[in-house]
Amino acid sequence: MISLQDLKKAFLVALWFVFLTFPIMVMKVNPFERTFGFRWDNMLYVAAGSFACYLIRCLYLANKKAQQKKQKLLDIPDKPKNDWQQRLLSEPRLYLPVLGIILAILLVFPQILSTYQINIMITALMYVVLGLGLNIVVGVAGLLDLGYVAFYAVGAYSYALLHLHFGLGFWTVLPIGGLLAASFGIMLGFPVLRLRGDYLAIVTLGFGEIIRLILENWNEFSHGPSGISNIPRPGFFGVEMTLNHSISYLYYLMIGMVIFTIFVVNRLQNSRIGRAWFALREDEIACQAMGIDKTRTKLTAFALGAFWAGMVGVIFAAKTTFVNPASFTFLESAIILCIVVLGGMGSIIGVIIAALILMLLPEYLRAFSDYRMLVFGATLVIMMVFRPQGIISTVRRTYTLDKKPENV
Repeated sequence: MISLQDLKKAFLVALWFVFLTFPIMVMKVNPFERTFGFRWDNMLYVAAGSFACYLIRCLYLANKKAQQKKQKLLDIPDKPKNDWQQRLLSEPRLYLPVLGIILAILLVFPQILSTYQINIMITALMYVVLGLGLNIVVGVAGLLDLGYVAFYAVGAYSYALLHLHFGLGFWTVLPIGGLLAASFGIMLGFPVLRLRGDYLAIVTLGFGEIIRLILENWNEFSHGPSGISNIPRPGFFGVEMTLNHSISYLYYLMIGMVIFTIFVVNRLQNSRIGRAWFALREDEIACQAMGIDKTRTKLTAFALGAFWAGMVGVIFAAKTTFVNPASFTFLESAIILCIVVLGGMGSIIGVIIAALILMLLPEYLRAFSDYRMLVFGATLVIMMVFRPQGIISTVRRTYTLDKKPENV
């Protein structure tokens, strides 16, 4: 039931949202005709929508509390939260057909849709790989990195500069860009070994800004704000390709890259170093007390996370054929971090779904050009309120001991 107190809070929430959205939703300025007006109907829509959403939230929480109380009274044991995930991932007959259908759809995607749609999907797949790379650092190892875009920039400028000065091609620079970014990850990891939490976030944020400012102001090295153009797209054994064919080729290349990344990241999480990362995330002191080398574990997380960012940076430079420092701002790091948090810390499937949602939703909301970012932000807020653990939370492994019957 909704109480009078809930109604009062819903009314205050509605007033607050009206105040926040008033300049965007209500005030209308036309600079060409030099007119100014108010759209009062929009204010009513915002007030009614926020009022209704708050009441729905109250009903949801009240129903959840009632169910928990009923379970306690009836002494019903709680079901494991990730039971359906455990079942889905443990039975190949359930997930293999789903994976086959998804892969078939992705393979025929360029044949049925336009070049614009393929470009959007390439960008989304790039952010899938970036999200999986940052998931190693933030989601698995628990190291809050706000300067992840710096490694992305290192990879992009590696391809641009090595091609400009030495004429190296895409396939030669792809591993080089990843290794250079991993080297920068180790360089960042050494000074911050003793930092954690907010202090680590501030240092990594400063590192990202330092890289961007160097690229913007060192004209002799990076051509400054003008950037570097005429970067060649990926080749295929010297075959000449048209623009549409090269975009389709890059799309299939990204599909392969995503599959390779999922395989490697999944194997890493299930390995000894992966268990060390999880232990480091849960309790750093206990992790060290168990004999885990904290220095090596942190540096490995930074290096591997940066490696994927560097390779995606090379692909970004090949896709756009132009790089400049404006493409590597803090907003990019924030979006990639949103992907990891929204998908679920440490969850591979969750990060993939979140990357596709966050990249495709703003593009397909262009029909609502005036309100698409408002809808985008509201989606994030609603998600964090109703499911703070992410779209798919990490499946915790459980071990049971089968007792053998004693010999009589």
